[in-house]
Amino acid sequence: MNKEKLISIITVTYNAENTISKTLSSLKAQSYQDFEHIVIDGNSSDSTLKIVNEFGLPQTILRSEPDKGLYDAMNKGLKLASGKYVLFLNSGDVFHSFNTLEHYAKEALKGKDIIYGDTIIVNEKGEKIADRHLSAPEVLNKKTFSEGMLVCHQAFMAKKELSPFYDLRYKFSADYDWSVKCIGNSQSDNCENLHEVTIDYLNEGITDKNKWRSLRERFSIMKRHYGLPLTAIRHLTFIFRALKRGKL
Repeated sequence: MNKEKLISIITVTYNAENTISKTLSSLKAQSYQDFEHIVIDGNSSDSTLKIVNEFGLPQTILRSEPDKGLYDAMNKGLKLASGKYVLFLNSGDVFHSFNTLEHYAKEALKGKDIIYGDTIIVNEKGEKIADRHLSAPEVLNKKTFSEGMLVCHQAFMAKKELSPFYDLRYKFSADYDWSVKCIGNSQSDNCENLHEVTIDYLNEGITDKNKWRSLRERFSIMKRHYGLPLTAIRHLTFIFRALKRGKL
């Protein structure tokens, strides 16, 4: 019987031949290797599956079949995960340094509920474009997340036992809902900020056509978790912040 892994890293792919090698290379280069890598593929028609198979990471578990969207695929990954902790790493995203996963693991071995860090945005060459406009909070609790997605989903590692399935009612913001639920299931004094950049997030130049749908979903999610008055106040702040950054 194989020894249980400490960490399950889940990557969702669909026709990701241009980006998946970067993520696989990042995993291979990590100084800490006690992880399993679960690739949930949506029945790609390009060379994604060939690349994953030929890369030959011994920790990789590959499943390819049609799915009902991103969050359905993530739920499949959660069902397959056998590690004590789960971390989602998108195709094209990489760990910031060769020892980043080792830093996550060090805190996981202490039994922390959630371990998290900061994120930078990079281009396809891995060059830094910008810092993420939100920084990881010093204290992580449900109240802090009323201020928005303060921790990038890929930089957020949680105990599997605290991690619910993604709510498939949401098409664009289920990761925010999931993060709030994980935080609600944790103890704030048992969450650890690594105080470092942990993830290089690939800016793929995706259009903003779903921006408003995502915002409406997040409003609905926040209203359910925090009530209407606070949600309305927070969204006025979000809009002002987006206008200041030229994103609206």
